[in-house]
Amino acid sequence: MNKYMVKRATEAVALDGNWDAGVWADLEEVAIGNWMGDEPSHKPVTRAKVVYDDEALYVSFLVRDKYVRAVGQGYQSMVCEDSCVEFFFTPGVDIGQGYFNVEINCGGTMLLYHQKLRGVEVAAVPDQWCDTVEIYHSLDTIVEPEIAEDTDWVIQYRLPYELIERNGPAFVKPASGVQWRGNFYKCGDKTSHPHWLTWNIVDRPMPDFHVPGCFGVLEFE
Repeated sequence: MNKYMVKRATEAVALDGNWDAGVWADLEEVAIGNWMGDEPSHKPVTRAKVVYDDEALYVSFLVRDKYVRAVGQGYQSMVCEDSCVEFFFTPGVDIGQGYFNVEINCGGTMLLYHQKLRGVEVAAVPDQWCDTVEIYHSLDTIVEPEIAEDTDWVIQYRLPYELIERNGPAFVKPASGVQWRGNFYKCGDKTSHPHWLTWNIVDRPMPDFHVPGCFGVLEFE
């Protein structure tokens, strides 16, 4: 089981697309490189970083990609079908309490749910709470036709603790020594070169990200 150490921010966290500047500069990286299903012909190099403060969790993804596409519009659209990065997490160690899945395509369109398992007690986070998530995206909201050339793109966002606490059954606020469970993903279900990549290995024969038993550990410093 992979473990990621989440550092506390020592200054304001900028959401400006810079992967190695300010707070983001000295953070450990997550490598999202395990695939599900058959080995894909296209495996975009995907990395993530996470940092926290007293009010929110901040997540940054950098993707070195091609065959990039984004057509989803509005909260809770099927962004997994686009060029998409995803963060699933349980805000504590008890995966039986369910998990949040934060899915954001390369154009910054977000799906945000809480659920127990795939299709079990599924609840979309209401729009008024989704509005509190600040999102930076380096590409246009709509990317169509697909970009076949090498393309780097960045997603960064701020996820307020209040959203997590109000939209799930349990919440352990990050502090030194606190652990959460989670996994990071990259997908592109309906791009010309579909792929399903994970940080912590998901032991399933076919692509399925909704397996909290395969979440890694996020430990806060």
